[in-house]
Amino acid sequence: MRVLIAGGTGLIGRALTEALVADDHEVVVLSRFPERHRMRLPSSVRLEKWDGRTQGEWVTWVAWADAIVNLAGENIAAGRWTAERKRRIRESRVSAGRVLAEAVASVQQRPSVFVQASAVGYYGPCGDEEVTEETPPGNDFLGQVAQEWEASSAAVEELGVRRVIIRTGIVLSREGGALASMRFPLMLGLAGPLGSGRQWFPWIHIADEVGAIRFLMERPEAHGPYNLTAPHPVRNAEFIRVAARTVGRPAVMRVPRGALRLLFGEMADVLLEGQRAVPRRLLAEGYTFRFPTVERALEDVLRSR
Repeated sequence: MRVLIAGGTGLIGRALTEALVADDHEVVVLSRFPERHRMRLPSSVRLEKWDGRTQGEWVTWVAWADAIVNLAGENIAAGRWTAERKRRIRESRVSAGRVLAEAVASVQQRPSVFVQASAVGYYGPCGDEEVTEETPPGNDFLGQVAQEWEASSAAVEELGVRRVIIRTGIVLSREGGALASMRFPLMLGLAGPLGSGRQWFPWIHIADEVGAIRFLMERPEAHGPYNLTAPHPVRNAEFIRVAARTVGRPAVMRVPRGALRLLFGEMADVLLEGQRAVPRRLLAEGYTFRFPTVERALEDVLRSR
């Protein structure tokens, strides 16, 4: 299979690229700064420059591809949410999806499948409600962004291209992501629940994130939205407790809600609210999780080398 990945230099994109190459698939990655990432990807991967907004020479690779995976978008946790940061978060996602859809429309040979990234933030804060793919979208900032993000590439469906939407939870990996900021306080015994700790933590191991994407790419009947979260979500306090136990440290330093709001502003809502998201459609279509429980996932991520 020939796969074109936009946003292929991020945490998920790198892991997906490495897995595809290991199985002898051909991969081209679109990047705004290809020269920065050459050494971080397998040597067989071709890096092509794009700006995520306008068409260019990279469009020739759209006609080459059997599958397109759009993971492009600015990291929502990279800084405090100023008005400018929120604009970039939204624009980076919507522009990338739109220009990729335009590129698909401009070529005669089109991919058979288009995988569009999204997030469980689509649903907004949901309390203790179990969240499936049928749950309506939220009205908060991330919910609105996710709706526009998903809609940005919808035009490919009118061209006969099968489209899969992956609503991803919090990805657990040794290479970065959510655990990168937790590892140091965990090892010092300084970690603890955020706020009340009762908010749900919709997590997924990076191996299952990649496995699910590939499963959906290769399954001709798969289409529409899928929650990419482990089948057993836990509350934040439980996640921290298991993580601390895994590294043999206590977890008693609860982080007050007010401190999080002072540090992160509006972005604190992402940490203090959550979704009890479950992968109902993914399970129904036969995907088997390698890491279905948080105990197994954290054992692998925090203790394996």
